Formats: sequence, C-alpha cells, structure tokens
Amino acid sequence: MILELERECLEVYRRKVEEAANAKACLHQAVAAKEAEIATLMAALGQLNINSLMQPEKKSASLKEQLALITPLADDLRVKKDERLKQFADIKTQIDKITSEIAGYSNIVNAVSSLNLEDHDLSMRNLSEYQSHLRALQKEKSERIQKVVDCVNEVHSLCGVLGLDFDKTVNDVHPSLHETSLGQSTNISTSALECLDQAIFRLKTERKVRYQKLKDVSGLLFELWALMDTTREEKSKLSRITSILRLSETDVTEPGALSLEVIHQVSTEVERLNKLKAIRMKELVMKRRAELEDICNKNHIDPDPSTSADKSSAMIDSGLVDPCELLANIEAQINKAKDEALSRKDIMDRIEWWLYACEEENWLEDYNQDYRRYSGGRGAHINLKRAEQARIKVTKIPVVVNTLINKTLAWEDEKQKLFLYDGVRLVSILEDYKIVRQQKEETKKRARDQKKLQDMLLSEKGTVYGSKPSPRRSSSFKKANGYHANGNGSVTPSPRRNSIPCATPDLLTPRSNSMRQNGYFKEMRRLSTAPLNFVAMAKEDTVSFSSISGSEPESPPQC
Repeated sequence: MILELERECLEVYRRKVEEAANAKACLHQAVAAKEAEIATLMAALGQLNINSLMQPEKKSASLKEQLALITPLADDLRVKKDERLKQFADIKTQIDKITSEIAGYSNIVNAVSSLNLEDHDLSMRNLSEYQSHLRALQKEKSERIQKVVDCVNEVHSLCGVLGLDFDKTVNDVHPSLHETSLGQSTNISTSALECLDQAIFRLKTERKVRYQKLKDVSGLLFELWALMDTTREEKSKLSRITSILRLSETDVTEPGALSLEVIHQVSTEVERLNKLKAIRMKELVMKRRAELEDICNKNHIDPDPSTSADKSSAMIDSGLVDPCELLANIEAQINKAKDEALSRKDIMDRIEWWLYACEEENWLEDYNQDYRRYSGGRGAHINLKRAEQARIKVTKIPVVVNTLINKTLAWEDEKQKLFLYDGVRLVSILEDYKIVRQQKEETKKRARDQKKLQDMLLSEKGTVYGSKPSPRRSSSFKKANGYHANGNGSVTPSPRRNSIPCATPDLLTPRSNSMRQNGYFKEMRRLSTAPLNFVAMAKEDTVSFSSISGSEPESPPQC
C-alpha cells in the first residue's frame, strides 16, 4: 500500500511538474508573443525598443509578473497604432481627393499618388511626409483655384468689353467654372486651365482686332469731321468713341466699349459722311475748276480739257476717280496756270496797252470823221484832249507790236512752247495785225490821193465856171453813226462796230478789256484762217486823216 501510494504520489507529482512546466512554457510563450507584438508595434510606430530597458526588471520578476508588466504596454501600443492608422487614412483620403481634382498636375502629385498605405510603416517620419505632401497639394489646389478665379474674372471683363455672352463663353470652356452644384467641385485641372488660357487669348486677340478696327474707322471719322467742319453737337453723339481711343487697348474696361454695335455705329457715321463728302467734294471740284477757268480766261490761257466740268462730274459720279485725286490734279493745274500767268504778265500788260491803243485808234477815226468836232458844245474840250492822247498812242503802236513779237519769241524760246492767246499763237496774231495795218495804211494813202485828185478837179471846174464848190460831204456823215448828241446839239463820238474787217477791234467801252480782247482776237482768228479781203475798206475810208501830232500824256510799256 505504501509503495502504491508512493507511485501514485510520484505520478501526481510528475503530472504537477508537467503541468507546471506546461504552464511555464505557456507563460514563456505568452511573454514572447507579447514582446514580439510590442516589438512589431514599436517598429511600425517608429519608436525605440524598450525590451532592453525592461531586462533588469524581467530578471527579478516572475513570468506572470513579466506578462502582467508587458500586457498594458502592448495594449497601449495597439491603441496608438489604431490612432496612427486613422490619421494616415484621413490624410490619404484628402490626398486622393485633391489628386483627383488636379488630375496629375505635377511630379509632386504623381509621387503622392504612388504612395501606398502600409501597416508596417506608421512612423511619424512617414506621417510627416504624408502631411508635407498634403500641404503641398493643398497649396497647389489653392493656387489653381485662385488662378481659375482670376481667369474667370478676366473672361468676364473681356466679355463685357466686347459685348459677348459671358455664360455661353464660360460654359464652352467647362460648365463647372460658372455654376458649381453641391455634388460638383470647381474644375481646377490642367486641361481646364489651358482651355481658360486659350479662351482669354482668343478674347484678347478679338479685343485687339476690334480696337484696331475702331481706331481705323475713327481715324476716318475724325478726318471727315475736320474736313466737313462738323459741329460740336454732332460730335457729342460719338463722344464715347473719343474717350475710348484716348486709352490704350489694355486700359479699355468700359462694358460694351468694343462691341460690334459701337463699331457698326461708327462705320455707319463714316459711310454717311463719305456720301456727304462726295457731294461736297464734287461741289469743291466744280468750284476749283471754275476758279481755274477764271484764271485761264483772265490770262487768255486754254484750261486743261481733261478736268472740264462735264468730265469731272461724270468721273466722280461713275466712281472711276477719287475726288481727292481729281481735286489735287485741279489744284496742280491752278498752280501751273498761276505760274504761267506770272511769266506772261509782262507780255499781257503790253497786250492790254496795245488793245487799248487800238481802241483809241478806232475812236480817233470816228472822231476825225465828225465835222462838228470843233463846235463849242459841252464836253468838246474833253474830246479834243482825248484825241491828242489817242494820236500819241497810235504813233507808238508799231513799236509796241514789234516789241511784243520780240518778247513773245523770247518767252517761247525760254519756255520751249508756243505763247497762245485764246488758243491762237500770239506771234501769228501780231504778224497778221501788221499785214492788215500795212494794207490799211496803203488804203488810206490811196484814199488821200484820190481825195486830193478830186479836190484838184473841183478846183479846176470852179475856175472854169467861176464858182467855188461847197465842201464835199461823205455819205457817211448823213447821220451821226456811232455818236450821241449832247445837250447843246453837238455830237460826242462813242465806240462803234465797224463793218470793215480792219485792224482795230470791235469795242463797247474804252476799258472793257475782256470784251475788247475777245472781239478783237475773234476777228484776228477769222483773218488768220481766211484770205484777207480789203475791197470793202475803201467805202468808209475815203476821208482824209489828220496828221498825228500833239503831247504825250501816256506812254506804252518800256521796250
């Protein structure tokens, strides 16, 4: 019994020893597991290993005490791990959200997107990197949002200046840029920013084109205002345009300042003024052409037929020529006519004197045929004085004519062209005049000789019959041809129109230069183009002419 009890006690003891060994092994395993867990957690959290610090306590403590000592530490580390995981999850969520918004904007974004959240790397260093990436993305997002806002504001300003629909313009870029719903964020992607930049570039280009177009059209408008002497009231209607053009292209911010309506308004006004200008330019062309013709008529120059009134009017109406160019052409012709008139002045003055002398010669012939010229009527002494002066002028006519011919030839040599007087060469007129005058003098001489012969025959007949004949009167004195009676019955000679083609011009008044010259040179042209006929000259030139004598009150121009 004792041996059996001993054996049973040994078995119980052996069993207890085994249980104790198993319990110790379990405790060792639990402690090791806890220590491993603590090591893993500390490694994941990036903390220092505290097992080395606990070695002295572990040597003096039992396994249960060691397990009781490390269990709270493991629990505490698990709590820290959970908190760290939550932090990483929040940061990762924000990073993913911002990354999706900016859609791979830069290398930083790509680096952040490639990071994966792993349990074994929950250190503060890794958390700091995540936080740094998050702050960088948040800063980038803020910059992009500000850039989008600036771009949208600039688009809004440009659309206002150009008079375009802002909503339509922005919606064409991206609908989220104008109105953002609750479930939709503002598009800050790179493509959206590029589309905004392109839209701004297009709007700026359009602004530049419209500003230049408005500037060009307004330049024409200002020229027309100055040309047409537009009143301030009419200019005030488009004063807005003036204020716009005072600014540079980039400084124009007034809504609708460069809209198509404004440009159309200015273009319409320019078109209206152009039509009015065409009418006035036509009137001005006609006025300047009339001035040219007046200058040419005064100086007996033929105006350029290419710009005659009819041709100018037809060319302006047909649009074949610019009225400004036509006006400039006429202005050039006016200047040319003035220069030629200045170069012809000396010769024209001598022509004036010559024509006036011819007029006086004509008057003197009429005066010499008046048998009552020595009567004591009113004004007789005036006619006598005029007759004396006329005789002096008549004696100088041949010299003046020769001088005119010489000066005209010298002028033609200098200018290398003919000196034309109302379309006829002046030298030819003067040569014809000399021929006609010479033939007229011969006719007068024959008439005087014939009268002397008649007087001699009458004297001989009177001697035979013992009677003295009364002075023979010409049939041309039966009436006072070309004279008017004074109050006392005397007759004062006045200019008359000769029916004889002679060298003196047809005149109305002594000083009517234009009519005197025109009448004379018409007669001279007729004489220069037809054979001379002097048969009829003897009909009225059968009376004697007084000898040329007297004082010299007036002299021709110096030779």
